[in-house]
Amino acid sequence: MSIAAATGFFRHLDAGKWADIGQAMIDTLLMLAGSLPLTMIIGLPLGVLLFLAGSPQLRRRPLLYGVTALVVNMLRSVPFIILMVVLIPVTLAIMGTSLGVRGAILPLVIGAAPFYARLVETALREVDRGVIEASQAMGATTSQLVFKVLLPEARPGLIAGATVTTIALVGFTAMGGFIGSGGLGDLAFRDGYQRSHTDVALVTVVLLLVLVQLLQMLGDRLVAHYSRK
Repeated sequence: MSIAAATGFFRHLDAGKWADIGQAMIDTLLMLAGSLPLTMIIGLPLGVLLFLAGSPQLRRRPLLYGVTALVVNMLRSVPFIILMVVLIPVTLAIMGTSLGVRGAILPLVIGAAPFYARLVETALREVDRGVIEASQAMGATTSQLVFKVLLPEARPGLIAGATVTTIALVGFTAMGGFIGSGGLGDLAFRDGYQRSHTDVALVTVVLLLVLVQLLQMLGDRLVAHYSRK
């Protein structure tokens, strides 16, 4: 593509449009910053509960595991954009609005926490059974087993799961734009699609790709670091 053609393709991107793109990027990062910690806080203990209740080596509780797994699977099976629409009354009641960054936090957490919980359960299942049995033989309590054995041993897998979840959250924020949550997805739909500004849509896609790539690189470095340890 020649310089003239590129200039013509991006003809709509004046200073105002770049300001909108910058604000949309900030909104996307704010949604991530608001939802990711809550997702980890909810998803990690939920994943530990799934592992403990379903592990034959520990105090297995089939009923507790079955109920928890059912709830997790139901939440994971609902497409996120539908989940956001269904949760609008709940979001309004708790957050005071269903629009913008503030209105997106609750659906993002509810959509991503069960996803991360399953990744946590999978990471804990990869812990060597011999390590667990040795800890039990030395009289470790359940809390000691979790905090001093399971979580440290599964740390690389937990970080990898957190990376996958963070990238999934980026996709969720983009889908949320279809119902007015703000961010790059909202800009791409409202300005890029509805107003046929292909250049705006292209820039938002590129920014999302760059963001995902940076998050993946950071996650890979952390996994490699803790795997060596």
